[in-house]
Amino acid sequence: MFEGLSDRLDRSFKILKGQGRITEINVAESVKEIRKALIEADVSYKIAKQFTNEVKEKALGQNVLTAVKPGELMVKIVHDELAKLMGGEHVDINLKGSPAVILIAGLQGSGKTTFSAKLANYLKNKRSKHPLLVAGDVYRPAAIEQLKVLGEQIDVEVYTEEDNKDPVKIAKNAIKHARESGRNVVIIDTAGRLAVDEQMMKEIAAIKEAVKPTETLFVVDAMTGQDAVNTAKAFNERLDFDGVVLTKLDGDTRGGAALTIRSVVQKPIKFVGIGEKMDALDLFHPTRMADRILGMGDIVTLVEKAQEQFDEEEARKLQKKIAKNQFNFDDFLKQIQQIKKMGNIKDLMAMIPGMGKAIKDLDIDDDAFKSIEAIIHSMTPEERANPRLLNGSRRKRIARGSGTTIQEVNRLIKQFGETSKMMKKMTTGRGKNMMRMMGGAR
Repeated sequence: MFEGLSDRLDRSFKILKGQGRITEINVAESVKEIRKALIEADVSYKIAKQFTNEVKEKALGQNVLTAVKPGELMVKIVHDELAKLMGGEHVDINLKGSPAVILIAGLQGSGKTTFSAKLANYLKNKRSKHPLLVAGDVYRPAAIEQLKVLGEQIDVEVYTEEDNKDPVKIAKNAIKHARESGRNVVIIDTAGRLAVDEQMMKEIAAIKEAVKPTETLFVVDAMTGQDAVNTAKAFNERLDFDGVVLTKLDGDTRGGAALTIRSVVQKPIKFVGIGEKMDALDLFHPTRMADRILGMGDIVTLVEKAQEQFDEEEARKLQKKIAKNQFNFDDFLKQIQQIKKMGNIKDLMAMIPGMGKAIKDLDIDDDAFKSIEAIIHSMTPEERANPRLLNGSRRKRIARGSGTTIQEVNRLIKQFGETSKMMKKMTTGRGKNMMRMMGGAR
């Protein structure tokens, strides 16, 4: 995500590296490179110029303290301006109403149907809601079938009327059904087209008029760049939607849409899709996104993801076991499984400040834990509970049983020992506070 832009911005900051002070000449040179970086990331020339003018004005207006280097100051200014360009503050989804009605709009292929299911999954698991998905695309039977399959995956009911070709009636009937069945959020997936056309606009406007949604979200494929911004503008002029959803932000995208869509339509980005899995949906925080773009990591989101997976009571029990040197392979396996639930491993590592650049060229497989899990599963319950039992003959048996080598088994046992020592250190001082955060202190 944003790797190309991050690299180019980093190069522009290097112009000021080693400079003793900020001058009009070195700022102009740095700003020129920043503008170039934004345009290459598919930001329109007008917005890129406006952005860099703001940066230049702020940089030249600063009284630089001797403790602050010019390069560091420029990073800070660009960070603040990027966050401002993307909206400044996170704007939450409106869930008022009984039921709350969320209308999903966008072009065909933008990811509307998948997002609808992801949103239902998010509201169910993280906001304790009881959602109903509505198949409102009357033109594509595949869209109805897709929503049914996704609904089954996340255990959310999907309302369909496959013989009814009137999306307005389907939507109204679905809301009535939601009230009768105790569903407090209705998510209406609508039809899309390959391009903006009058028939589609009239239809989506008619649905909005009939159901009076509490929230209308426009879903756009981030990989379409400035086309995404233009489409959002056209939809907003007719629909006056409440927020934007950027899908496929994990793909080969230059990021221009994420950076500029807010300033063009004056509507906040509320969610970003970052993968195919049903839990691959993030709230959009402009400041955190600016952190990621500038390679500063995103430790807040990382801790939040950890809090979702790590139970506070379990964390306390684990802390006691570590303090008593009772941490074993069963505990180790449990931690691995919880980490896997947090999302893509490379994305998680990139959230750690300073790690983004270090791992960008590494191919980190999501199945990286497979051999570790196989080795642990090949141990007997007694061996998992008491790693000291693992002598040479036992290690050979485990290697055969897990389809690995004795060297891999030895490496894992060594890593386990080092991890145990590190975790024991974390039960004191600042480490203890971090463990408490990870365990769910909110």
